[in-house]
Amino acid sequence: MSSTRACPPPDGPGPAAEGAASAGPPPAGTGTVRRLPLAGVSGAVPLARDFTRQALYDWGWLPATDADRRAAAEDVLLVVSELVTNACLHADGPEELRVSCTAKVLRLEVADLGAGTPAPRTPHRAGRPGGHGMFIVQRLCLDWGVLRAQDEAGKTVWAELAAPS
Repeated sequence: MSSTRACPPPDGPGPAAEGAASAGPPPAGTGTVRRLPLAGVSGAVPLARDFTRQALYDWGWLPATDADRRAAAEDVLLVVSELVTNACLHADGPEELRVSCTAKVLRLEVADLGAGTPAPRTPHRAGRPGGHGMFIVQRLCLDWGVLRAQDEAGKTVWAELAAPS
């Protein structure tokens, strides 16, 4: 499911990156948000993956106890890589990564100053190099979209993945 409609941010104010660790996803109705500034940093993709991986450990997604949980964590890390890479390639770099978690959904948001609108390449040609990022996001996520900044340049590309059961 792909979408460019607005989606409300996750519940709860949530702390910045130094948020408290817990033994699993937060209970329903609460939210935890972690923020990583990325403006002007080199190595934004591996930095974003490492930051997200640490959040997954803190929220109990990792270490994975079974193949389904491992696959869920790997999907999250792949999607964050694709979103940050797209900001690097098409929007002069990402400004910030936000990772939030509720009991049922993990949400990734990458803010950038770009004007373009990401979309899966259609028709998708698996054998063609490049252009697979948003197709991967579309296939792995419950939903995704773009939020435009009000009165300033930029956008936030968001994607939501199901929490492991």
